[in-house]
Amino acid sequence: MKHISVLLNEAIDALNLKENSIIVDATLGYGGHSSYILARIKEGFLFAFDQDSEAIRYSTNRLSKVGTNFTIIKSNFCNMRQKLEEENISFVDGVLFDLGVSSPQLDDASRGFSFHEDARLDMRMDMSSSFSAYNIVNEYSQKELSRIFRDYGESQFSNNIAKHIVDYREKKPIETTLELVEVIKEAVPLKFRIHKHPARQIFQALRIEVNHELDVIEPALEQALSLLNVGGRVAVITFHSLEDRIVKNYFKKATKIDDKVKGLPDIPDKYLPDFRLVYHKAIVAKEEEIFNNKRARSAKLRVIERVK
Repeated sequence: MKHISVLLNEAIDALNLKENSIIVDATLGYGGHSSYILARIKEGFLFAFDQDSEAIRYSTNRLSKVGTNFTIIKSNFCNMRQKLEEENISFVDGVLFDLGVSSPQLDDASRGFSFHEDARLDMRMDMSSSFSAYNIVNEYSQKELSRIFRDYGESQFSNNIAKHIVDYREKKPIETTLELVEVIKEAVPLKFRIHKHPARQIFQALRIEVNHELDVIEPALEQALSLLNVGGRVAVITFHSLEDRIVKNYFKKATKIDDKVKGLPDIPDKYLPDFRLVYHKAIVAKEEEIFNNKRARSAKLRVIERVK
């Protein structure tokens, strides 16, 4: 199972792990980050979240070779606080979010994430869910399709692509990935197709909508910060501007000094924020990592710490 964890060393270092740390990997995937975390917390404990049964099966085996001090929870990370309470955990020392899609999910043509391989329109991270990309493409109105292509795919041809989809499906449902790709191509002028595949942004938008990816980020961050012990950190790796904007703005809000006291030479402790930014700018991948793993190109790591 080939998956290269992006910003691996930077993320592990950012968590400031101790032997007895209690850590949450909110996005287990295929265990890249988790296996390194587990090796560093021999007296601690790891809780890992994922919705993908295949990823959980693979990672259970992988982590078992490192240690036994872990529990994998099959759930979306937006249920973090509730699920940890069920494990009698009220506070943790670190939380890691890697918001990218695992390479094996993209590479498995049958999952319907790829616009290069033919498969039924799917894109579900949680295979037990009944809602898939097929439902969006064949049931959403032109206005709804245009909105998600614009907001989640940042496509300048969102309305024209939506119109082509609606016109096409009047004849028959759009059932496969490559069938959808052909419809998208018809809607995008040739000169805009030469340097960038026209389906990339649309497939990103569909994946985000199917899995509610952006909707769950802020509630999950709120839970993660509320769970932190003093000195504990939350580290978040994002892969596109929509995710990064949510994380950046939330961290900015959490570390903001009250305007009433901002600028005072000696601000009383009670008016200072409970959190601080560990890095004032996002950490990005080094050239060597980008050369070896093109997915690292767009990755950004942001880290926040509870100080009181």
